[in-house]
Amino acid sequence: MSMFRALRLDETDGRITASIAEVDDNALPEGDVTVAVDYSTLNYKDGMIVNGLGKLVRTYPHIPGIDLAGTVEESSNPRFKPGDKVLLTGWHVGERHWGGYAERARVKAEWLTPIPEGMSTFDAMAVGTAGFTAMLAILALEEHGLRTDSGDVLVTGASGGVGSVAIAILANCGYRPVALTGRTSEADYLTGLGAVEIVARESFLEGDPRPLEAERWAGSVDAVGGAVLSRVLSQLRYGCSVAAVGLAGGPKLETTVMPFLLRGVNLLGIDSVQCPAERREKAWARIARDLPMDKLRAMTHTAPLGDVPRLANAILKGEVRGRMVIDVRA
Repeated sequence: MSMFRALRLDETDGRITASIAEVDDNALPEGDVTVAVDYSTLNYKDGMIVNGLGKLVRTYPHIPGIDLAGTVEESSNPRFKPGDKVLLTGWHVGERHWGGYAERARVKAEWLTPIPEGMSTFDAMAVGTAGFTAMLAILALEEHGLRTDSGDVLVTGASGGVGSVAIAILANCGYRPVALTGRTSEADYLTGLGAVEIVARESFLEGDPRPLEAERWAGSVDAVGGAVLSRVLSQLRYGCSVAAVGLAGGPKLETTVMPFLLRGVNLLGIDSVQCPAERREKAWARIARDLPMDKLRAMTHTAPLGDVPRLANAILKGEVRGRMVIDVRA
């Protein structure tokens, strides 16, 4: 019998508790690849899962962690062999299937992506779901006409994981990212990533919203949703697009059809969970090429597995800046 260390969630009378536990290999779910996990990450969804919010997990005990990166230990699938460096984001891992807050994971080969050459397992998780989603959003904007000479690109929720990576990639590719944030104290951090301007969320939302406002943005990566997304839509320039990736500001969207009918704008939904393998590999190749490693490291913090419950509360309160890598071996 082999054991591994994990963060386990248990449910008692509707209350979710998290603890570090020793888990038997035989308890691992079905899958054709077993991965020795080096690192995971902390995302907003992880915060919800660890706190038992959103009914994302239906069966307990459960091992959360929606991302993981490590080395293949065993594989019955010809696509992977022992020693391969792999990463996993999405596919409801950490929700419906045991995830990355553990020293070992058993998953389906189709969920895994080879780590790009020159990128370590740590680097892959410094990017994680947040950075991968940011890249998907930028790809979608480019496919709908965004060019480096188009004008300012608004990034909302700028100091979070998605926003931080989006700003760094956009700036490195020659775009003009403008950071919208509720934490203007992070202005130096955001400028350091490449933001050309900082906009306070409070001032952005001032005044009564109108169906159409002055045209300002050549594109937007929106991680907030709610009232912020409504205001972004009203300020997009003719024929431009916003890529919606999150709902930290709420899932409800109050708007009109006028931006779509009178300005021909596009609302692009970005799903990183069930994204096809071919597009995943395209996005990761762009990340390896276009995300400066010095900027990535500047926005990344590392924490041990035992700190996850505390950090899960912090990220829901908007108190986590940039990217948080979880060292599952620490």
